[in-house]
Amino acid sequence: MARASTSDPTGLHRVLDDALVLPQAAQRLDTREELWPDEVRIRVEKLNLDAASFRQLERKHAGDGEQVRAEVLDIVSTRGKMQNPETGSGGMLVGTVEEVGPESTLGLSVGDRVATLVSLTLTPLVIQDGLSNWDGRGEQVPCDGYAVLFGRSIAAVIPDDLPADLSLSVMDVCGAPALTARVVADYAEPTVAVIGGGGKSGSLSLAAARQAGAGRLIGVVPHQAEADLLRATGLADEVVIADARDPIALRDAVKKAGGPADVTVVCVDVPGCEGGAILATAEQGTVIFFSMATSFSAAALGAEGLAADVKMIVGNGYVPGHAAYAMELLRTNEGVRNLFEGRL
Repeated sequence: MARASTSDPTGLHRVLDDALVLPQAAQRLDTREELWPDEVRIRVEKLNLDAASFRQLERKHAGDGEQVRAEVLDIVSTRGKMQNPETGSGGMLVGTVEEVGPESTLGLSVGDRVATLVSLTLTPLVIQDGLSNWDGRGEQVPCDGYAVLFGRSIAAVIPDDLPADLSLSVMDVCGAPALTARVVADYAEPTVAVIGGGGKSGSLSLAAARQAGAGRLIGVVPHQAEADLLRATGLADEVVIADARDPIALRDAVKKAGGPADVTVVCVDVPGCEGGAILATAEQGTVIFFSMATSFSAAALGAEGLAADVKMIVGNGYVPGHAAYAMELLRTNEGVRNLFEGRL
């Protein structure tokens, strides 16, 4: 495809497919360094792979870090972006602004250290160091290369009072607590169940639900070690162990802990949790799906098949002010911060 003569704030001018599609749906993006007037180029120092994507790669290669690294390099070089072909998800990145187009409206300046708040699945990306400093065994990927942000991209300047790795971990999931708080605030002291409550998005969602007026908080985790960690934080009123892929076990565990839930938040990175989340939710309740492992057709058809009168929301990762809100939760909630620092 010929190079576009004008830019579009959505990044259409970077799409190299013959069909007219948005960058996220494209098979390949134009990654050249030269900027259109409304773009920003970032010198990348670290990628944070989406949890569902990394787990899928880890399972596929039986934990062989060299093979995981090789596949990530192949995906990026082939597609011009990081988009796992199996999960469809990517992640986000940290880096330093090295050039700002004269018509950019993102409010960034050369030298700003930023975390991008748009997915790697739509971000033109070039890796220049072969990921030589990554062993392929963790979601955070040291990297030297560059990425390009469009006119409608989002990035946040990393705060000076927090370590960069910690900020990256929070910003990777900052959409979850903001949307959870918005939904919980529509109920009067609701019971809230967070599936995957011991994880990054789950712990932030528990803290956000408490702040938004939840009456009872139930954290669901897969095993005893996670339960012990979550109980120690005090983020949940009840912590239960259940396999979220077993719909009956999940329903019964939430019910025993004081459910069904008025609001159920799904934050696990494994497929097959849709039915249990629906069964754990009260009539006219709300299920928020944040996991990229969710099958949204399974969720819709499952709710229909169960005659479940529930609202289902796809967490799209963006709520105005979501990054600042999540960072403030981290600063002011010792339990959340301890969980995040422990995982790092």
